Amino acid sequence: MLTKRGWDAIVSVVCAVIAVALVFLFPPATAVRTAIALGAIGLFVLGYALIGRDAIEPPRAAWRYPAFLSVAAVAAGIGAGAAPFMAMLQTLAYPLVWVIGDSRRRGIGGSAVIAGSVFVGASFGYGLNMESLLAGGTTAVFSLSFAIAIGLWIARIAEYGEERERLLAELTAAQTEVEALSRERGASAERERLARDIHDTLAQTLAGLVIFAERAGRQSREGQTDAAATTIATVEQVARDALAESRALVARTAAVPREPAFGAAVERLIERFREHGAARIALDTAGVEGELDREAQVVLLRCLQEALSNVTKHAAAAEVTVRVEVAPDGAAALEVIDDGRGFDTSRPTSGFGLDGMRERVALAGGTFDVVSAPGDGARLTVRLPAVSQDARGAGEPAPVMTATMEAATAEAVRTKGDRL
Repeated sequence: MLTKRGWDAIVSVVCAVIAVALVFLFPPATAVRTAIALGAIGLFVLGYALIGRDAIEPPRAAWRYPAFLSVAAVAAGIGAGAAPFMAMLQTLAYPLVWVIGDSRRRGIGGSAVIAGSVFVGASFGYGLNMESLLAGGTTAVFSLSFAIAIGLWIARIAEYGEERERLLAELTAAQTEVEALSRERGASAERERLARDIHDTLAQTLAGLVIFAERAGRQSREGQTDAAATTIATVEQVARDALAESRALVARTAAVPREPAFGAAVERLIERFREHGAARIALDTAGVEGELDREAQVVLLRCLQEALSNVTKHAAAAEVTVRVEVAPDGAAALEVIDDGRGFDTSRPTSGFGLDGMRERVALAGGTFDVVSAPGDGARLTVRLPAVSQDARGAGEPAPVMTATMEAATAEAVRTKGDRL
């Protein structure tokens, strides 16, 4: 759609061309007719400037359309009666009527008024005879038909443009909403990740820290000075490790492992549970043929830690088998089997134990399964998919637990706690 300045330029140029043509190229028969025609041009320009121009763009006052239509019709009729070339004024009157009317009904009605005015003016200006009436009527019908056709076409284009603008605005709003939801979902996922990490590391470490502190106090009261000093040293080391782990969580990076080997970390974790638990734990790593990426190491270590913690606290198992398999392509599986009291898997769980493991495995693209029944032990299985060679070695270091933190975890699960 043209702006006000665009229409200003068009009206000025077209009216100037018509005026010059009337004077120099197609002058009327008399000077009076020339003056009348030039006066009609001036009336049209004045009507546009004072009435029509401010109705080019919304908001449009209701009175401006009929007022401008009246002025344009009078100017076109007088001009057509004064000089045949003044019919060119219709090239401005028709489109302006459609633009200012801003509707199909007003556009068609206004075009009919302009065409009728031109027909009447030309008929009276050159004599009311059959020949002039027939010529004027034919010209009016053709010009009106052409004006309506062009007006309907342009109106459809304008409506299409407005529809596109509306759809674009709706799309922009929808994209903004999606971005907000994505940010909210990302924040929620980050909170869940932090909750799992805090449960898997800090919560259990702090539980062990409380147990060590209670032991140190008991030993001190009983006069076991050396034992109390040893326990306090352990408390100090566990607290330092917990501090390092908390800083790593805040920085979204894992604590630097003291032993980078995944197999060594698994063996050390199991050894700690052997020392502080009653169950015999067998480790089977015969199926380890490939290397794990860091994310898979994190998932398997956390799941193994949680599984052994649950076995120690709740299963009352005598035998536990831990089986780790790693395929050459990096696909991995962890299986923990115990012969303990078992539990009903259909009952809802609370806390971040099994649910936390399931969510952690799902985020890694793996599967998590627990098979158990009361009195029939339990089998926990974690499977992780293979990773591409490009993905291996990328990412953060695997958060392998330090020895003191493992000791604190084992001590905590040995003494108290409920199934999470």
